[in-house]
Amino acid sequence: MEDLTQLPTESHLAQRERWPQSGRHILAHHDAQSVIVYQAYRPSIGEYAVRHGRLDGPDFSLSRMSWIKPNFLWMMYRSGWGTKEGQEVTLGLRLRRAFFEQVVREAVPSTFDDRRYPSRDAWQEAVGRSDVRLQWDPDHAPAGNKLERRAIQLGLRGRTLAALAHEELLEVIDMRAFVEAQRPMAQNDNPELQLPVEHALDIET
Repeated sequence: MEDLTQLPTESHLAQRERWPQSGRHILAHHDAQSVIVYQAYRPSIGEYAVRHGRLDGPDFSLSRMSWIKPNFLWMMYRSGWGTKEGQEVTLGLRLRRAFFEQVVREAVPSTFDDRRYPSRDAWQEAVGRSDVRLQWDPDHAPAGNKLERRAIQLGLRGRTLAALAHEELLEVIDMRAFVEAQRPMAQNDNPELQLPVEHALDIET
């Protein structure tokens, strides 16, 4: 297969065999120093990021919350495999692993969780203090159907988003050609479908 991305890939079927089938799991491409997360943008933002190696430029706003997803298939579900308006450019963002783990640990759930907070007031106070939101959403298969496994997405704002956009961002990977090549194979049991290699990342949330 032609190398259309700088990330190592493996068939979806092989990875599906080893991935957890249920529960909350952070599936991600990672090594000792870094973690890859994904975002999808309109061309003006995505192409600027590819050219300059950072999230910046006239169309990117640091004043809004920006959501990152370490799970490639979740990103593909959200962006319609790069076909939804405003999400045509899929980026792989290589972040410092220590930063990513800190973001996960500091995240506050988007909805009240009585296992973590004694009251709604305590949760709302934590929301006000934190720059990071956390959501566990149903993961999705290549064809888009929901799975029992839950996938994480993280919303960043303020200083944490600025850090992601600049000093904690090690590499911007243009995933467009790879997404386009894999889109025709995006069926659940297609042996030809390749995905970036992902393993469960154990971080307490």
